Amino acid sequence: MDTATPSTSPLHQAVNAALATVIDPELRRPITELGMVDSVHVSDDGRVSLAVLLTIAGCPLRDTITADAEKALAAVDGVTGVDVRLNVMNQAQRDALKEKLRGPGGQRGIPFNQPGSLTKVYAVASGKGGVGKSSVTVNLATALAAQGLRVGIVDADVYGFSVPALMGISQAPTRVDDMILPPVAYGVKVISIGMFVSGNQPVAWRGPMLHRALEQFLTDVYFGDLDVLFLDLPPGTGDIAISVAQLLPKAEILVVTTPQTAAADVAERAGAIATQTGQKVAGVIENMSYLDMPDGGRMELFGSGGGAVLTERLSASVGADVPLLGQIPLDIKLREGGDAGAPVVVGQPETAAAAALSGIATRLATQPRGLAGMKLGLQPR
Repeated sequence: MDTATPSTSPLHQAVNAALATVIDPELRRPITELGMVDSVHVSDDGRVSLAVLLTIAGCPLRDTITADAEKALAAVDGVTGVDVRLNVMNQAQRDALKEKLRGPGGQRGIPFNQPGSLTKVYAVASGKGGVGKSSVTVNLATALAAQGLRVGIVDADVYGFSVPALMGISQAPTRVDDMILPPVAYGVKVISIGMFVSGNQPVAWRGPMLHRALEQFLTDVYFGDLDVLFLDLPPGTGDIAISVAQLLPKAEILVVTTPQTAAADVAERAGAIATQTGQKVAGVIENMSYLDMPDGGRMELFGSGGGAVLTERLSASVGADVPLLGQIPLDIKLREGGDAGAPVVVGQPETAAAAALSGIATRLATQPRGLAGMKLGLQPR
């Protein structure tokens, strides 16, 4: 007759330790910490029977969780076989999970506005379309994630959403009651209106609907404790830019432009909105700066100096130093990576464009995360 080893046995302890290394693909935390391990049975002959609780019956990553658990347990010395059984959380268990993630009562709100939040929020803006703002956003995000930071993206360009395709995401978000779990690609958590529409269906909304959509992304989507959150804004200074200033007043603006003088003129408006909203302009990124030629020279297809001119103008407008964070060359690999859903910084890191983007990401990573407004819990003696 098959009997179970006691829970205090070295093998059982090793099995529990291995399970603690299995990370939920959406919540990015150990399944043991999330209450997803329903039961563990270790027989005397070393066979492990594991019951895992999924958040919902149709969990899109059930196969990933199963495979990761089997791999972690199979690597334990003394384990001769692994059987994984998947069950589904009941309402009480889901409520306990939401409370663990969101705090007492599973309260809703914008976590990035909380006094204890250390998340750096960057709103990536441009004066007009076609300057590569979305490509810059996804590559900066994936570069920071590759450096070990916890990163998220809100695709706030509701009309012209493109982030899911640029990141190669086809998976829909998982909904746990009123909480939405964003898909993860290249270590980056992503949410976009494109995940909620069928095919290439257009979104025809007026201003109030745009504001509500952005608000729901920020309140209902569980990103967890992020180091950096990027918002990919639509071009110009319309409804979404104003909503971001209202919903995330501490967000800093990253302005993307090309070297062309006309583009810099328009981009100045996107950055100068900070004078009306009270936000900080974190810097300017010049995209499509030049094309490296086979003979070692450079061709400046869109002119030169637009980024530097823009930084001078914005510095004067906002009354603070606005740096030129970097210049990104034209590179066919950057375009090919976007079309393939593989950002160039991870797919072709040796290219000039990838090097420039990674350099900008490193500059952003070294920006201090402020402690303003945070309670440190100090008490007089």
